[in-house]
Amino acid sequence: MRYWFLGLYVFFIMFASVIEAGACTNLIVTKGASADGSVMITYAADSHIRYGAIDFYQAADHQPGDVCEVYHYENGRFMGTIPQVSHTYSVVQFMNEHQVAVGETTFGGLGILYGPSDAILDYGSLMRIGLQRSKTAREMIKVMTGLVAQYGYASGGESFSISDANEVWIMEMIGKGKFEKGAVWVARLVPDGYVSGHANQARITTFPFQITNDWDNPDQTVFNSPDVIDFARKHSLYSGSDEAFSFADVYNPLTFGGARYCDARVWSFFRKINTEIKVNQEYTDYALGKFKREKRFPDNNPNSNGYVTNRLPLWVKPDSKVSLQQVMASMRDHYEDTPLDMQKGIGAGPFGLPYRWRPMEFEVDSIKYLNERAIATQQTGYSFVAQSRSWLPAPIGGVFWFGVDDADGCVYAPMYCGIKEVPESYRVGNGSMISWSETSAFWTFNQLTNWSYTRYNLIHPELEEYQVKLEKQFETEVKLVDDAASELYKTDVESARTYITAYSVFTGNKLVSNWKSFYHYLFMKYMDGNRKITADGKLLDNGNGKGIPQRPKHTGYGKEWEKLMIRGTGDLLKVPQEKK
Repeated sequence: MRYWFLGLYVFFIMFASVIEAGACTNLIVTKGASADGSVMITYAADSHIRYGAIDFYQAADHQPGDVCEVYHYENGRFMGTIPQVSHTYSVVQFMNEHQVAVGETTFGGLGILYGPSDAILDYGSLMRIGLQRSKTAREMIKVMTGLVAQYGYASGGESFSISDANEVWIMEMIGKGKFEKGAVWVARLVPDGYVSGHANQARITTFPFQITNDWDNPDQTVFNSPDVIDFARKHSLYSGSDEAFSFADVYNPLTFGGARYCDARVWSFFRKINTEIKVNQEYTDYALGKFKREKRFPDNNPNSNGYVTNRLPLWVKPDSKVSLQQVMASMRDHYEDTPLDMQKGIGAGPFGLPYRWRPMEFEVDSIKYLNERAIATQQTGYSFVAQSRSWLPAPIGGVFWFGVDDADGCVYAPMYCGIKEVPESYRVGNGSMISWSETSAFWTFNQLTNWSYTRYNLIHPELEEYQVKLEKQFETEVKLVDDAASELYKTDVESARTYITAYSVFTGNKLVSNWKSFYHYLFMKYMDGNRKITADGKLLDNGNGKGIPQRPKHTGYGKEWEKLMIRGTGDLLKVPQEKK
């Protein structure tokens, strides 16, 4: 019987190694690590079926007996109801009016621990309901973990980023399968002055186990379920000491895919801001999926369980303070200037395209190969940078920088966390993955992004120039809006919220209108493989005033790609020399 169980256990580990290579990326910047003293977390909702729009929930009072209906975040299925609380806070997608924000990445973990069929709360619903009921990150951890204990957890393993204006936490959670109701979990406060991240691989290894969770103690930097270790022992998932217990290694055993497809994204972010990560070959090897299992960890603690010893640290201190622009740029990463640079190699085509169409793995002559999985990816539904600023009133201090489609091709539009409505162009219901809308931000940005994929090294630089210009403009505008809204807030809170709503709505809708015009311009400029002559962002005619352009430039494929084109073709494409 024991050998049968171990065989099943190995099967589920193998299964987990396939599903963990899936979706999202979160980057984390603490208050002391940011250039302006804000807390920032990011999230990329990477799914081939995820539509980019902003869910908005008004604050509301509720009566005894009212219920909260729960719908599955990914497939929309009705999951059940839970009792409503007396008051819920307003939520802009995944940030509430108190500047509390949350992101997630799915690590899957052991298949035997997936949520039971009668569990009500999937990870997305848990995030949304948690935001509606929490004023701080600590309170949100308490709310989320309390809800899953009471109503069950209907998802696989998840890593959560949970932030407010002063702190940011990583919480990792996995269900108990059919064994028990609820979940096992651990949450760690990211030390101020440090950055962190997670990307579909559990990241919390060893931690100081807490016998009790003192939620009101500001000095407590770790929370955990009381059975997080005992549950693993009870079901033969772990047999070592408490001190050597590693949440990630037990509940999401590390595989090649867990490093190469997942943690490598965190490595790419870390190496941009920390020299030690960049130059240390041990970490580069880890990102490549080359593991070491030394007798001792880098901190000299014994490796009694034989875990990987060159894995990334949970957090690092940046060489210098990290700006909002750096965080946005990091969400657009394709491993540039690393051994995994996706703009290089024959897979990038003649135009240096840093994307590889799915599937991620393929076989040639019975040998399996891979396509890299970077932070920026074509199937992103939406992404955001949630910025919480402690020096401003809460509804004004939180800015939810929101972008749709591939982060590399989006523009992050500022949505204040205290707004009363969202722009029509970003509204849920304005289009879907199977219905077109001319006013939808999602379809507008997809048109230009997909057009840029056709000749990336020609079209994308123009896209990026306009993208950066707009985001810098928005950042300047936000500072002015902050000041005006803060003055209003002193005497009239509702007027301040109306003001920031008007700015966010106008900016979002105007951005989509401008981006549509920009797409039209670039489409005309680069159609048919040519490049028309332009000046000051306008297409030039031939001087006769009849709408006829100047003769366009033929960009071709480039010398290196032309050499590849003729390899193995013999004389088929050769133009014979004329005899004199």
